[in-house]
Amino acid sequence: MIAVTGVTGGIGGRVAQLLEGRGVDVCGLARDLARVPGVAGLEARQIGPRGYRDEPLLREALAGASTLLLVSASESADRVVEHAHAVSAAADAGVRHVVYTSFLGADPDATFTFAQDHYATEQLIRESGMAWTFLRNSQYLDYVPKLVGENGVIRGPAGEGRCAWVARSDVADFAAAVLADVGAHEGVTYDLTGPEAHTVAWAAEQLSAVTGREITFKNETVQGAYESRFPLDRPDWEIDGWVTSYVAIGTGEMDVVSDAIPTLLGREALDLPGWLEANPEAWAHLRS
Repeated sequence: MIAVTGVTGGIGGRVAQLLEGRGVDVCGLARDLARVPGVAGLEARQIGPRGYRDEPLLREALAGASTLLLVSASESADRVVEHAHAVSAAADAGVRHVVYTSFLGADPDATFTFAQDHYATEQLIRESGMAWTFLRNSQYLDYVPKLVGENGVIRGPAGEGRCAWVARSDVADFAAAVLADVGAHEGVTYDLTGPEAHTVAWAAEQLSAVTGREITFKNETVQGAYESRFPLDRPDWEIDGWVTSYVAIGTGEMDVVSDAIPTLLGREALDLPGWLEANPEAWAHLRS
């Protein structure tokens, strides 16, 4: 049986649906069973309101699972601690293989602070004794429209750096294909990206084209980026994540294009124009 976490979200829910469609024995883990999508035949198991932090409940929910899709927890100041509980619960429950949704360039010295968290989690899984597969996705296409401020400007210290944003749906499709034949992917790390890398200014042009509104990119200094975000009254770790996500583009760390998606799925990964065309509800609020 394959256990899938985060089934109320964009990755886990789609993966569970795809696996059920393939006739795979799958159970979905969620904090709130009422929010689990109505997938015929899907067994849903509750892990409690504290999520991965409630290790005993998570261990109980994982009973009988041989494989786990561990969808990374929401960003937080102590996300690695949450992941440590999840890894420990999985190992204790007898899970043999963990597929983890990591991040491109996961490294202890990564510019993007959240990529450091993903590296730490990968190490926990490597040291657990369970088999593993890591899916290191690039920044999501789904978030590009959310970068736009009320004045139609995307601000950040990305400069002329490039990013091959990837669709969350493509990551889910890839994860489902891996889980359906998980033994063939043991010990493999996949970079998951879109088909081409582009600048943030180019992304702004694509948004302008579909919305009929002028959307521009304004490059900031790192100090200016912090200063512009401090009035938002958010915790330091969150502001660090916002700013360094742009800095990582500027340094070239996101300028990676992988053929993993077309190789495994037999089709091209979505690019930004294609994704915008397929998801008009995601940018409707930006229309002039």
